[in-house]
Amino acid sequence: MSASRYTYLGPEGTFTEAALRTLPEAAPRELVPMVSVPAALDAVRAGEAAAALVPIENSVEGGVTTTLDELASGEPLMIYREVLLPIAFALLVRPGTPLSDVKTVTGHPVAQPQVRKWLAAQLPEAVWESAASNADGARLVQEGRYDGAFAGEFAAATYGLEPLVTDIHDAQNAATRFVLVGRPARPAAPTGADKTSVVLWLAEDHPGALLELLQEYAVRGVNMMRIESRPTGEGIGRYCFSVDCEGHVTDRRVSEVLMGLKRICREVRFLGSYPRADEVPPLVRRTMTDAAFTEASDWLARCMDGRG
Repeated sequence: MSASRYTYLGPEGTFTEAALRTLPEAAPRELVPMVSVPAALDAVRAGEAAAALVPIENSVEGGVTTTLDELASGEPLMIYREVLLPIAFALLVRPGTPLSDVKTVTGHPVAQPQVRKWLAAQLPEAVWESAASNADGARLVQEGRYDGAFAGEFAAATYGLEPLVTDIHDAQNAATRFVLVGRPARPAAPTGADKTSVVLWLAEDHPGALLELLQEYAVRGVNMMRIESRPTGEGIGRYCFSVDCEGHVTDRRVSEVLMGLKRICREVRFLGSYPRADEVPPLVRRTMTDAAFTEASDWLARCMDGRG
C-alpha cells in the first residue's frame, strides 16, 4: 500500500481538494486527483493509496448518492475522519467575459440546487449542463465548451479564469461534509465527540421492519443523526439504509445497538467510528451511560449466581 498517497475527487481545484488540505495528516502526502468518487475509493481498495477524501453529504441537497452506494458495495472500507467545509460558489469565466455573454453554464450536479435561485434571477436564459466536478466544469470553460462554471473561487487561478461573481449561494451557511476513507482497521480511540456509521439491510420486508431498526437506537438513547434509504439493485422496493449516529463503537449504548441490529438485519456493514468535525459531544441520559450499563450487568451476574 502506498502510505504516502491520498486520493480525492478531482481534478485540481475542487472543494474536495480544499477540504483535504485542511487535514494535518494530508500535508506530508502526495494528493492525487481522481476522475470520480469510485475511482478515488478503488485506489484505496487496490492499495494504491492509503486513504481517499470524498463528499458524502450536503446541507442543501442531502446525501451524495455515489459515495453512499460505493461505501455500501464492493470490498469494505472504513471512515476515519470527517471534514465540514462551508460552501459558496463563484461564477468563473474566461477573462473579459461580461455577464451578458454567459449563455451556457456548468458545474457538479450537487451544485445546481445551491445556485438555482441565483441563476434564475441573474441568468434566466442560461442553459445548465452538469460536469463530473466543479473543477472539471472550470476546465471545460477554459477549453471554451461553456461560458461559465460554478466552482470555488480558488479554482480560478488553476484554470486561467476569473471570478465574475463571488459568494453565490441560495442557502445561508451551506456546507458539505467530506469523509476520509481507508481500508478496515481498528477504529481510532473515542474522543467523547464521535460518530458511528453503518449500512443496514432488512432481513425481510414486513410492517414495522423499519421501526424495529429505529427502536434499536431509541431504547438505548442513541441519537440518529442521519438515515437515508438507497436501492439495493435487487428489485423495486428493495432498499438498504445508511445511518449515522452519535457515539463510538466502544460506548456500551452504541455497541449494544450494533449487536441488536446484527440480530435483526440480514446484513450490517460497519463503516467506522470517528471524531465529529464539529466536536459536539452527545447528550447522554444518566441511564444510558457506560456506568449504568456496567451496573446493570453486575446486578444480573449477581442474580445468576444467587447474590441478587
